[in-house]
Amino acid sequence: PPQVSFTLELEFSCSILLDRAEVTLQATSDSIEAIPQDNVVKLSVPIRYEPNLFLSSNTNLHRYEVHPLGTFIHSSGPEFTTTVKVQNLGCYPIQNVTLHMALPALGHHQATILSVTHVLAENATCVLQPPDEGTEVVPVPPEDLQHMDR
Repeated sequence: PPQVSFTLELEFSCSILLDRAEVTLQATSDSIEAIPQDNVVKLSVPIRYEPNLFLSSNTNLHRYEVHPLGTFIHSSGPEFTTTVKVQNLGCYPIQNVTLHMALPALGHHQATILSVTHVLAENATCVLQPPDEGTEVVPVPPEDLQHMDR
């Protein structure tokens, strides 16, 4: 039997959110068919909307001076605040968004160069947790920082 393939491109409105798209296809012919019932097919497919997220961050400390070895072994460096913002620029609601942030915290000889003192969250739930037991934390030797612009 002859076959025809084609592509359907559907556009959706931001004002009406649909869970499924239903399409009815019907083939007609001038010929007399023995089984005309198989000329109609109804398709129903789930709709998944593409998110349009915008992630931005801002900090009040843009310069950090690395002191000689051992300076911050028993004391902390300057305090700074970093703000991370996740915005939904699309017109569809988004659920179950998870953002993972890894913060560099160890320097030469396992010296602590950063520690999180507190977390403030708006419209989100934040969980502060150490790396997993199986995750290896690799300290950054001082000589490796010479080639980094950040």
